[in-house]
Amino acid sequence: MPAAAEIHTAARAKPAPNAIRLLKNDHREVEDWSDAFEETSNGPRKQKLARQICTALTIHTKIEEEIFYPACREAGVEDDLMDEAVVEHGAAKKLIAEIEAGKPGDEHWDAKVKVLGEMIQHHVKEEEQMGGIFSKARRAGLDLEELGQKMQARKDALMKRAKARR
Repeated sequence: MPAAAEIHTAARAKPAPNAIRLLKNDHREVEDWSDAFEETSNGPRKQKLARQICTALTIHTKIEEEIFYPACREAGVEDDLMDEAVVEHGAAKKLIAEIEAGKPGDEHWDAKVKVLGEMIQHHVKEEEQMGGIFSKARRAGLDLEELGQKMQARKDALMKRAKARR
């Protein structure tokens, strides 16, 4: 019979979402933080939200580029669609670096965070819309549960590393 601590731990542990659900959850989280950023004028709050957005997007792009996108390419999702997503990631990474190097009150800092949010909205739409990467990944027959487990494990490791750096 398992010990009470083992039962408690097992009850708390929940399975990783499938790959698409994990990515959509990330999208919603960043959208919420972007909305909160737009609604506040408090400098420290803006700084915290921008840091959350940048960290989340950095990790999100890594798990897409390291795990999800290669699986999509291997399954036959069109190269043009995948190439566009990677280019969009590159543009976002440049803006993230500029945001992380700045702070509220710096010239164009708020505008950079806002533009990053708009870029991400466009990217999310292209991934989530009918005919987008997610629907093509489903149609290609990817094992989204297995991918979700790999992506969640990588995300957890990257989050742990990010927290250690703070």
